[in-house]
Amino acid sequence: MGPENQTHISEFLLLGLSEKSEQQLPLFGLFLGIYMVTVIGNLIIMLAIGSDSHLHTPMYFFLSNLSFVDLCLVSTTVPKMLLNILTHSKVISYSGCLTQMCFFMVFAFLDNFLLTVMAYDRFVAICHPLNYVTIMNPRICGLLVLISWTISLINSTLHTVLVTKLSFCSKRELPHFFCDISQVTKLSCSDTLINDILVYLAAGLLGILPLTGILFSYGQICSSLLRVPSPGGKYKAFSTCGSHLSVVSLFYGTGLGVYLSSSSTHSTWKTSVASVMYSVVTPMLNPFIYSMRNKDIKDAMWRVIRKMLPSH
Repeated sequence: MGPENQTHISEFLLLGLSEKSEQQLPLFGLFLGIYMVTVIGNLIIMLAIGSDSHLHTPMYFFLSNLSFVDLCLVSTTVPKMLLNILTHSKVISYSGCLTQMCFFMVFAFLDNFLLTVMAYDRFVAICHPLNYVTIMNPRICGLLVLISWTISLINSTLHTVLVTKLSFCSKRELPHFFCDISQVTKLSCSDTLINDILVYLAAGLLGILPLTGILFSYGQICSSLLRVPSPGGKYKAFSTCGSHLSVVSLFYGTGLGVYLSSSSTHSTWKTSVASVMYSVVTPMLNPFIYSMRNKDIKDAMWRVIRKMLPSH
């Protein structure tokens, strides 16, 4: 076969969600609309938090980071998909594919870690309110975000480096709308055992452990709220967790749907649709979830929108 790291192709073909020509224009309009709403919604969240001094707290600091990561996550996949539909091309270069795969993993795992950090923030706020300012000080908040970035970058880089060691022969069609690592490794004509082991280890250690942390945090929160005597106090305390809990359910529900659909069926179309929910729809809905369930965010967003609109 030649050297282990020899690559025989210079490009891949992204087959997308549909190969039917009559469905390309509706798909372009749908995903262009989703992308624009996602960009505008997350930008407004970040501007609202940055411009309102009342929102300069740990909870909103993590939320602004989550909005930035969501914006980056959807920007790694959708623009290339829209370009391919517009130009009637399915081509993505080998280097472009690896770059897209690398950044997608960085931002997907960052989403995961930031949701875990936000759950920890709510746990400290509700279960240890007297020590909240001391525990969640700016230095600790910045360190938690830095650790999340570092782990995500190391994990993604390791996956990408191992993929560059694979050989790719004649097969180059990816039945997906972006370069997903599991689909890329399936096209390799060399041994992918180490790659597969690393994927499962990353899913277990960097996926299940953060989810366990989230469940533990909310278990402690629920236990603490049961000891609150007044119903009003319970509602007020839990209302600060409602938006985050909704986002966690949406993120992990759609994320698990990708792996369950890919393991239980051979339908690549169902796997792609599950991936759309996880990597495109969820980042679009997050700003709406937080703005609808949080009066402070809603008011700050409206102030930003009024400043952006032309005055009469």
